[in-house]
Amino acid sequence: MSSIREDLANNLIEVLKEIQDPRPILVTREPFNVEELAITQFPAILVQTGTEDRELLTMGAPGTGRKQGTINYSIRGFVRGNELDTKRNFLIEQIEEILDTDRQREKTKFVVMESTVTSVEVIERQPPLAEFVCNFEITYNYLVGTN
Repeated sequence: MSSIREDLANNLIEVLKEIQDPRPILVTREPFNVEELAITQFPAILVQTGTEDRELLTMGAPGTGRKQGTINYSIRGFVRGNELDTKRNFLIEQIEEILDTDRQREKTKFVVMESTVTSVEVIERQPPLAEFVCNFEITYNYLVGTN
């Protein structure tokens, strides 16, 4: 049995692990306490599945009708050290660039229409930590009853 939400989230993890500079040390879907991370575990990225809207595109028996979904993922990034604003900005840019290399998420088995970073929010933290959230949206469609 497969899950669209799981497959897409796992694809995001795989892609984010490919960032080269700055190479994220920790990329996970498991929540963590950022203040307990060792200095050697930064930069760190946490991917969390968010809300999803679905709509019926065509009627039909299972395996013939189509639905479209738009799912949101929260990509939280954490950097540590000096020049926090610079490190944060550079990691945001790297995340967006690597996600844009495959906007149709070709490595998944679903028909992805579009995927994009829709917003970036800076989270206020006390130095030596900096945090941000990239909201990433994926619009896809699939056959009803095949997932």
